[in-house]
Amino acid sequence: MKLPRTYYNPISLFGTILSSVSALIIFFFLIAMLFFEHGESGSYIGLFVYIVLPVFLVIGLILIPIGMSRRSKRIKREGEASKVSNIVLDLSNQRHWNAMGMFIAGSILFLLLTAIGSYKAFHYTESIEFCGTLCHSVMEPEYVAYQESAHSRVTCIACHVGDGAGWYVRSKLSGLYQVYSVLLNKYPTPIETPIHNLRPARETCEECHWPEKFYSYNLRNEKNYLADSANTEWNVMLKMMIGSEHRAQGLVEGVHWHINPNVQVEYIASSNKREFLPWVRYINQATGDTTIYHDIYENLDQEAMDTLELREMDCLDCHNRPSHQFLPPQVFIDELIASGKIPHELPEVKSLAMQVFATPFSDRDSGSILIKESIMNFYTTTYPEIAREKPQLLDQAIDGFIAGYKKNVFPEMKASWDAYPSHIGHMEFNGCFRCHNGTHESEDGKVISRDCNLCHTILAQGSSENYTTTSIEKPLEFRHPVDIDEAWKEMACSDCHRYLY
Repeated sequence: MKLPRTYYNPISLFGTILSSVSALIIFFFLIAMLFFEHGESGSYIGLFVYIVLPVFLVIGLILIPIGMSRRSKRIKREGEASKVSNIVLDLSNQRHWNAMGMFIAGSILFLLLTAIGSYKAFHYTESIEFCGTLCHSVMEPEYVAYQESAHSRVTCIACHVGDGAGWYVRSKLSGLYQVYSVLLNKYPTPIETPIHNLRPARETCEECHWPEKFYSYNLRNEKNYLADSANTEWNVMLKMMIGSEHRAQGLVEGVHWHINPNVQVEYIASSNKREFLPWVRYINQATGDTTIYHDIYENLDQEAMDTLELREMDCLDCHNRPSHQFLPPQVFIDELIASGKIPHELPEVKSLAMQVFATPFSDRDSGSILIKESIMNFYTTTYPEIAREKPQLLDQAIDGFIAGYKKNVFPEMKASWDAYPSHIGHMEFNGCFRCHNGTHESEDGKVISRDCNLCHTILAQGSSENYTTTSIEKPLEFRHPVDIDEAWKEMACSDCHRYLY
């Protein structure tokens, strides 16, 4: 088939080669993805198939008419215009019909492939593998934590973007800056939180967890192990008051009272981390009554308040790590012992874990080596008979330590439990005690209560040798596993537990 004379120029020929090669590679990878498992490399294959290569394909197609236009102008400048035929469409000519038919069929095919490619590219950029594995070194901590979370079957965009074109466009514009940061190594370590431009929880979280359908009380068993030679097991059974005593009463009491439609709670935090809330305002939406509480030890003046963000409390102010939580050593070691992945019968294994994970790690590999050496050295020196007669226990402990380490500590990104405070509870971080610390007082003397029984009551607690129980209607007073007298009543739990490691 003869082509117009103007087609034969370097730019058009290069465009033809570029678009043809891109189309062939796309076709090859699509076939390969249908018949072969692509594992972790799938995110990179998808990036090239749906985003990178189509760009080169389109560029090649654009270069073809550009080259022909430039060639046509050059021929005219050289006085050969008479040799260049004008484009004439004669529908009475069968050859013109054939050419037009080929052009229309080609255009329809191209538009169809473009639509399919755009659709696939859209869904690919919304996929979990794209979000979690493409920028592997940067997003690895969040991706690993996400896979261990209760939301591991919920797509990233369901929470981070939600429905609607407006937020989709905003997320893509934000993504461009993130790509720039990764390519030029401009990203912070660890990635800074909270995300201040995140969509309101009522437009994302409440699509599934709608407030009107919260359950009433439930039971929770906390299994802990003390840092003594016997790794003494210490259990606490709690009745969690996440809602009202009966679900028919709605959100008139309990933990989720804070999002009662008739209640509005606002606060000003003293830093971007939102760990300290010195100013709190409660508004009764039904009556209009308003009460303002100031922390008596950190009272903000008007100038400071004018420069800080006033925020209405929503789900993410407490559930701030719903899918990307990094567990403290105290927690993940207890879970590994309870599951049998770390041998409970190995003396002082809990105490040793606390010492090991108090050590800063420079990178992933050196951390694993340090864990192994620490366990081997400790038991070879302190319990040589166990190291000699039961080496399998040491191997089991090493595997358990490293398993917990790889899921919760990421030295290269400086991501760990300490870098990302969790506001649920009150053990390692202030959490509930950001407001319920007994020091937030209004002008008329009202104080935000510090009573633990507002959120939970203790039904049973203690070790297997000294386990105390009670009826569901008569709570026990908390008993600290280690005798610290009445200090726990005056201090926040995080005053000690955050710095045990």
